[in-house]
Amino acid sequence: MNDLATVRRRPRGLAHDLVDGLSGRIREGQLAPGEKLPTEAAIMEEFGVSRTVVREAISRLQAAGLVETRHGVGTFVVGLGDGAAFRISREQLGTLQDVIAVLELRIAVETEAAAIAAVRRTPEHVANLRTALAAFISAVEEGRDAVAPDFQFHLEVARATQNQHFVDLMATLGGMMIPRARLEPAGPPTPERQAYLRRVNAEHESIIDAIAQQDPEGARAAMRTHLANSRERRRRLAAEAG
Repeated sequence: MNDLATVRRRPRGLAHDLVDGLSGRIREGQLAPGEKLPTEAAIMEEFGVSRTVVREAISRLQAAGLVETRHGVGTFVVGLGDGAAFRISREQLGTLQDVIAVLELRIAVETEAAAIAAVRRTPEHVANLRTALAAFISAVEEGRDAVAPDFQFHLEVARATQNQHFVDLMATLGGMMIPRARLEPAGPPTPERQAYLRRVNAEHESIIDAIAQQDPEGARAAMRTHLANSRERRRRLAAEAG
């Protein structure tokens, strides 16, 4: 079993480590589909983290589609479906070049997912996308970590395809697929970062608008622009770093 009791990074890093630990157990079958997760108190004791870290990690696992919480009952493993064999580990996202490589994969997959979503989406899918967008906006304006709602938005695009393979692939990538989850420091966002996140929000709005209007070419272009902008930002950072 993974043992993360010795982790000593900032809270956001601790949440990432806890997500890795629990999702690893799910992938390895140590936590089977339908099985109930340990209580918050048990997870806190085993991994040496706070209740806040546990709740953040559970939220991210929910966003990734790995677990579901049943009110008044507990949190249960959903599983990984057909995506279980594919995994990008935390160690494979250690550098800017690693992150750029994942963005290239995402461009190839998510641009087509957006186009398919525009054709197949239901009103419920559009509503879920707008809910994820509202959560992202709220997090940005309140100076909170917007990684979880950002990932949730992209997961909802995958769900709108009505093709489970897209959902499974996104679930295996998890919140690590959001570049700033690995590369940007924790703490209150700077004015520059908030301005960047507002631009990200505008790009998300363009994607939703095209999907809602059932415009596959527009959705494909909007998603490609969004992810290419993120890739180019990381390329500039890599160039500046030498």
